[in-house]
Amino acid sequence: MTTANTASAPGGGGAARAGRYRPFPAVDLPGRRWPGNAITSAPRWLSTDLRDGNQSLAAPMTPERKMAMFDLLVRMGYREIEVGFPVASQDDHAFVRALIEGDRIPDDVRISVLVQARDELIRRTVESLEGARSATVHLYNATSPLFRRVVFGMDRDECKDLAVQGTRLVVKYADKLLGDCDLGLQYSPELFNDTELDFSLEVCEAVMDVWGPGEGREIILNFPTTVERSTPNVFADQIEWLDRHLSRRRHVCLSVHPHNDRGTGVASAELALLAGAERVEGCLFGNGERAGNVCLVTLGLNMVTQGVDPGIDFSGLDDVRRTVEHCNGLPVHPRHPYGGDLVYTSFSGSHQDAVKKGFDALERAAAETGAAPRDLPWEMPYLPIDPRDVGRTYEAVVRINSQSGKGGVAYVMSAWHGMNLPRPLQADFARVVQARADAEGGEIAPGRVMELFEREYLEYAALPLPLVFAGDPVVAELHFDGDGFDLGGGRSARVQAVRDALARWGVEVRAVHHTARDVPVAREAGAEVAVYAECWTSGGGPRWGAGLAAEPEAAALAAVRAAMSRARLDPAAAPIRRPVTAAAPQEPVAGVTPEPALVPGREERARPLAPAAIPAPRAARKAATSPR
Repeated sequence: MTTANTASAPGGGGAARAGRYRPFPAVDLPGRRWPGNAITSAPRWLSTDLRDGNQSLAAPMTPERKMAMFDLLVRMGYREIEVGFPVASQDDHAFVRALIEGDRIPDDVRISVLVQARDELIRRTVESLEGARSATVHLYNATSPLFRRVVFGMDRDECKDLAVQGTRLVVKYADKLLGDCDLGLQYSPELFNDTELDFSLEVCEAVMDVWGPGEGREIILNFPTTVERSTPNVFADQIEWLDRHLSRRRHVCLSVHPHNDRGTGVASAELALLAGAERVEGCLFGNGERAGNVCLVTLGLNMVTQGVDPGIDFSGLDDVRRTVEHCNGLPVHPRHPYGGDLVYTSFSGSHQDAVKKGFDALERAAAETGAAPRDLPWEMPYLPIDPRDVGRTYEAVVRINSQSGKGGVAYVMSAWHGMNLPRPLQADFARVVQARADAEGGEIAPGRVMELFEREYLEYAALPLPLVFAGDPVVAELHFDGDGFDLGGGRSARVQAVRDALARWGVEVRAVHHTARDVPVAREAGAEVAVYAECWTSGGGPRWGAGLAAEPEAAALAAVRAAMSRARLDPAAAPIRRPVTAAAPQEPVAGVTPEPALVPGREERARPLAPAAIPAPRAARKAATSPR
């Protein structure tokens, strides 16, 4: 009896499919130096959004969108911009002319245009640059064995001669048509990463012999991973091999143009820089043919996180993204590094707790040093960069769903609503929020979190006082929210006033806590005091309530009333009985409405307010439209 091997069946995956492919050849590079190098300065950047990026779009950019993209790139600080392929379409040719004739190119910006190594195409390309102050002609031809054999039917000598003749034609037409234009030459052996290294070197040397690089006459040699097919370390070896072997190296700008077919375009570019590359070509957010070009945003901000200035302005990254999406007609993925909607967001409870503690530590450090938090070194769990450095707020750093825990809930209550919950209340409220998230599904917005808090801890129907639970007095611990109230130098007298006010209603205050933030916030005139009460009786476990009032005595009383109202709704708890005889008259407490006469023997359970009755968050509670 035999067993079928499904992995080797026609059309199957696994070993049968892998057998169709060959491993990429390694580079013989003894003593490679790039693994020990570090990126300590930014390379020269070239944006090819308007050429490589545009030609990859199903619906290429309109002239208006091309101009919007060009203006964006200039504002961001890109000084080398490939603006098109003038002989590929009339639209590209017209755009190059519009830039030149409209004087839209700043003096410190060099435009570049792409052309194949053919006489008529080179002539028309050079003509498109007439009137430009400075420009680069980007000449290319495919050099890989596959393309020589399958596409062009050329041998090595014929392929090299095509590049040499193309270079001669660029020089010829530039001398004839461009006058005093500061013209540069860029040569790319297309499919470089699939080309024999010795042949790539041979072709480049032949091109340089024609161009004659020297003092004041640079040549850009650009090496693309036209289709990415190896691991990034192999590409780095290829670049270091060239860096070692190119002649006239001082007058050569060694450039790379990584694609992202294997998903490692950024790594290929970074390792190439370690290996000697001095210039990188790419697109904003990685647009480009197939899986795209290397992402210039990711590369630049990766450098920022290592303390290296990329020389590009990413401070308004959301605006950059909106313009790129508009011009390309393609959305940026929510998980795209640095620019996606969700890249600074934590939903996981453990992540949220770590982020909250990180911000608390940052505020402590700022208070201790007297520096602004934004001026301190950035060390934050789960956030490799400060969102504010790219124009984001902390609005979306923590978002709440069924995966969230007490840290996330506490962060939202503090950052959005100015309420600094004690840790036990954080856990208590997190259970409420998680139950609601499970029931409703999806995300719970910060405003909805506040509604849940109000409904659960603030807005229960008030109970008459004094409170008696199964014949026992109520014991309470109080937590004053230091963000709205500082007990200050009169702490003892103020605490005693609160104790006395609650004692008149039969509540014993066992402990008073001041849950101040790491950085105290001065209380504004008329602002409400937040007090959180944890209450016990002999008949049940602790219940939490919250109170807000202009004076701490009234806020404390409201918090206790809310806690005991919640206790009455617990099916496992005994009902709160009103005393058989009416209470003796009490002195009024500031901000507290006197109770009506009590009816002997009557019992009732408190009911929460209906959702429609929940008031809007109080303005005095720092109901922020965005978090700290």
